[in-house]
Amino acid sequence: MYLEKFTKFLKSVDLQKYREEYRPIKIVEMDLPRNIQAISLLYDVYWNQKNFIPFGEFYEIYLKKKKKFLEDFRNKIRMCKKCFYLGLPARIYRTWASLITQIHAGYVAESIFGEETVSMSEELDHQGADIQVKYKGYILNYQVKKESMSREVRVAKKVKKSISGEFIDLFYNVPAEQYFKNSKKKSGEYRTPYLRFINNKNLERFNNGFVVFTKEAFLPKKRKIDSNLK
Repeated sequence: MYLEKFTKFLKSVDLQKYREEYRPIKIVEMDLPRNIQAISLLYDVYWNQKNFIPFGEFYEIYLKKKKKFLEDFRNKIRMCKKCFYLGLPARIYRTWASLITQIHAGYVAESIFGEETVSMSEELDHQGADIQVKYKGYILNYQVKKESMSREVRVAKKVKKSISGEFIDLFYNVPAEQYFKNSKKKSGEYRTPYLRFINNKNLERFNNGFVVFTKEAFLPKKRKIDSNLK
């Protein structure tokens, strides 16, 4: 149920508008302390609360909750208020756009393994499990490995894996936008990055540009577990 709603929400996002608005802004690019990062709030809003709101509404919630910590940090780095709050939404948007596709993968996994089998949180994220599945006695820790030339994509970080279970990599390979706009060579053949993408059954691209995981990313492991238990 939630997968359908969240998929509909993602497809409704005007991704091009956000890109045009925020891509040129690179002011707040320094490492942010954990208390003003948006990751925990993103999981809380879109996964725990199932509140599928557009970025603007999320950003207002973020500002309200983090106001004191944001000002403490801004004063510490001695950045003018105008510059900081011009660059901050662009910085938070890049995290938002990346993480909501990861949260979508959590809903996809839940549609495969069943309700209440999937956990997602900032704590699990820091322990190396972007998506944790507990299914028929098995613990599966999926880590999304994002590969892109774009700085707007969160690159998988090295973490100390301190939780039990099997770790599984989910590769998220996104060709540059140009390959979707111009997918063929002069000879009429598809360009290699585009061809590689359309042959990858684990990924799907929506018309607005979001790339998400399909059920095929999770089905093989479920089938294997089910087969082992027969």
